[in-house]
Amino acid sequence: MRRLWLIFAQTVTVSLAVLFVVSTLKPEWLDKPSPANANVVALQESAVVTNAPATTPTSFRDAAKKALPSVVHIFTSQKIRTRRNPLFDDPVFRHFFGDNPAGDAPRTSGLGSGVIVSPNGYILTNFHVVEAADQIEIALSDGRNLNARLVGSDPESDLAVLQITEHNGKELLLPAITLGQMDNLVVGDVALAIGNPFGVGQTVTMGIISALGRSHLGINTFENFIQTDAAINPGNSGGALVDSQGNLIGINTAIYSRSGGSLGIGFAIPISIARNVMEQIIQTGTVTRGWIGVEAQEISVDLAESFGLPDTNGALIAGVLRGSPADAGGIKPGDILLAVDGREVKDPQGMLDLIAAQKPGETISFRLRRQNNVLDTAVKIGKRAPPRRERE
Repeated sequence: MRRLWLIFAQTVTVSLAVLFVVSTLKPEWLDKPSPANANVVALQESAVVTNAPATTPTSFRDAAKKALPSVVHIFTSQKIRTRRNPLFDDPVFRHFFGDNPAGDAPRTSGLGSGVIVSPNGYILTNFHVVEAADQIEIALSDGRNLNARLVGSDPESDLAVLQITEHNGKELLLPAITLGQMDNLVVGDVALAIGNPFGVGQTVTMGIISALGRSHLGINTFENFIQTDAAINPGNSGGALVDSQGNLIGINTAIYSRSGGSLGIGFAIPISIARNVMEQIIQTGTVTRGWIGVEAQEISVDLAESFGLPDTNGALIAGVLRGSPADAGGIKPGDILLAVDGREVKDPQGMLDLIAAQKPGETISFRLRRQNNVLDTAVKIGKRAPPRRERE
């Protein structure tokens, strides 16, 4: 028995000695093979999807297919007016050379885009696309070219409404676009811009809604733009800005660019504003806005400190037109307009928008700060005169 214990002890001692020698001289002999999928560090991984859908959510083919037939190309032309030579007033000169020896007057052309908003042929576009045009031709997505007439325009919002009819006079049934809801729109939503950039043909570009309520850009009198980074180029003006469902959310209007091409800063008129302007134009041929006859300026930080104001909100009344609704309502230069009909005024642009939204003839409450007092006054809204057109 003692001999067996001796053999066991010797065996264990030799085994330990061999293990020590191998671990010292050849440690790789003792390494265990690592699992094939083991990570060097702990990582958080998403679950593996075995049955992926055939169409990924990054494709907007359905939205484009829905909206494309409703976007049209607009081609305009107008005569170039030249100064009449005084010799044409001479009867003898006209007898020998005729009334117009130079022939037909030269013409200039332009292009843009538009959106069919009703099956009976009403089209929304920008005013600057059709401004001063004496001929307007519409190219539909199905290849037809039809003439259009100008129903009315609103230069202060840069919108115009056209209508097209068949040559034989019968009404058309056209693919009208679906109008979207501005309440559902938030920054970061996908946006598709559709139009005819540089005249190359119908084009769709994709981006997101970069900002809402952009103003103080100096583009229009009334500004409340959707900003997007979807590529908008010359020729896209008047085209559609649609959401991921293909619904119209804006009319592409302008870009910020140093080169004339897209830099990812484009602006579109929200459909809520465009619809209001369009309906007024169709009903009355013009757009009616409120007016009170004041000149306002922004309240800077320095002005706020000098006047002892708590903040820079409001519009400083710099001037009041004599005999205007504001004059009759008791508004004076130096007053600060704080609210119109209970809605806060943040700056002069906001004041202009709020007053313009009022109906002429209605009496509206205005809240003012005069010196250190806050007071309310009632003003009967007047009608804003249309902008004067420059002489041609």
